[in-house]
Amino acid sequence: MSVAPRTHFLLFLISLSSRMGLSRYIEDIEAADGLYSLLSLDQKRDSEDFIFRRPLRCLDMLATDGSYTFVASRPQLACAAFIIAEPSEVISLELSDVNIDCSAGDFIKMFDGWVLKGEKFPSKQDHELPLHQRYTDYCSSPATGATSRSSQNVAMIFFRLHSADSGFTLAIKKLHNPFPCNIMSQSPEGSFTMVLPHQRRNCSFSIIYPVEIRLTDLSLGHAKNNELSPKRQLWSGCSGSGDYVELLGGNGVDTSMMFPVADLCFSLSGLAQMKIGCDNSVVRLVSSGNYINRVSFQYRLLEQSELPKTQENALDNFCSVE
Repeated sequence: MSVAPRTHFLLFLISLSSRMGLSRYIEDIEAADGLYSLLSLDQKRDSEDFIFRRPLRCLDMLATDGSYTFVASRPQLACAAFIIAEPSEVISLELSDVNIDCSAGDFIKMFDGWVLKGEKFPSKQDHELPLHQRYTDYCSSPATGATSRSSQNVAMIFFRLHSADSGFTLAIKKLHNPFPCNIMSQSPEGSFTMVLPHQRRNCSFSIIYPVEIRLTDLSLGHAKNNELSPKRQLWSGCSGSGDYVELLGGNGVDTSMMFPVADLCFSLSGLAQMKIGCDNSVVRLVSSGNYINRVSFQYRLLEQSELPKTQENALDNFCSVE
C-alpha cells in the first residue's frame, strides 16, 4: 500500500532523527506540537496575488511556491525547513523582512541540497560546487546572502533565533531545469530519464522508499555489450570504465555512504530489474564527459511481502526495513 509522500518524508526525517542525531539541528523541537501538526497544516492562498502564504514552523517540509513567515514566540535555537520541488525543477529562495541579531548569535543559512548530520544530498562526489559554496549565510553578507538558488530539486534553510519576536519571511519559487541531475523523488512510484550530454559529473535519483527499480533503457557512448553485475563485498567491475550506472541502497541520504547493489556499464535495450529493500534506493549515473549518456527507469513501492530476504538476487540482506 502506498504511503502519502508528505507523511513518508516526515516519518523518514523522524527516523533519521533517532538514527543519525538530527537533534543536532532541531534539538528543542517538541514533536507533538511541531512535526506531527505539519500533516494537517493547510496551505492558504491569497485571492488577490495568488501567492500561497502560511507560517513557517521550526521544523517544516515545504513543497509549494509561496511566502512563509517565521516569528519566534520564544528562543528557537535549532530549526530547519526542508524544501522539495518536482524532479525537473530547481528552487529559488529569497529572504525578506529579516529581523534577527547576528551579533547575538542568530543566523539564517540556506543550503544547496539537504543536510542531516554529516550526511548530505547530493554528496560531495555528485555536486558540482565545493561544499563551502553550497551554503548561503545571511549574517555573513546581508546584501548578497538574502537569495539562493539550488542546483537540484531540494534545498533547505536552517536558523537560530535567540529573542522572541525575531523572524523573517522566506519566498519560494520553483524554476524549470532542462537537465535535471541529483533528484529526490517525492513519490514511491513513477518513471524518469536522466541525460548527461558530454558532462563530466555524476547524477543520482534518490527514492526514499524500498522499491523495485526497472532499467528500461541505457545508452552509454562507449558501450558494446550488455552486462548486469550484482554486487557482493568486492566491487571492481564497472567503476573503471568511467561511464556506468549503479544501483545503491541505504538508510541515509549520502550516496557515497550507501551500499552498491549492482552496476551496469554496457548499453541496454530491454528490462533489467532489482528490488532494494532500504529506506533509500538510488539510481546513479556516472559520466566521464566524453559521451552523451542516458538512462531510463521505472520504480514502484515494494509490498511488505516483497522485501528482499537474505540470499535473494544473490545479495546480502544489508538493509533493515521495519
